[in-house]
Amino acid sequence: MSVLIKPIITEKMTAESELYNRYGFIVNPEANKIQIKEAVEATYGVAVKKVRTMNYGPTRKTRYTKTGIQHGKTNSVKKAIVDVEEGDIIDFYSNL
Repeated sequence: MSVLIKPIITEKMTAESELYNRYGFIVNPEANKIQIKEAVEATYGVAVKKVRTMNYGPTRKTRYTKTGIQHGKTNSVKKAIVDVEEGDIIDFYSNL
């Protein structure tokens, strides 16, 4: 089971990383905070101070088309916000 799926690279998370040393990740929904902490420390070589997680449910949408009503939904997602110790940084752009 891979714990980290991908980093969240948005304007808001970039500002958080510059100001507070916080980084966001999309993680496996079955992963707990301890597994997330160990995965970030092993992957990026930083010391993790705190991990906060959020579960987002699917967004449901209904469209009215010529052929009838179409129902759809997005996938549910688990996000993790990781606080890193002072002096440690994670550079997502170095290996693009």
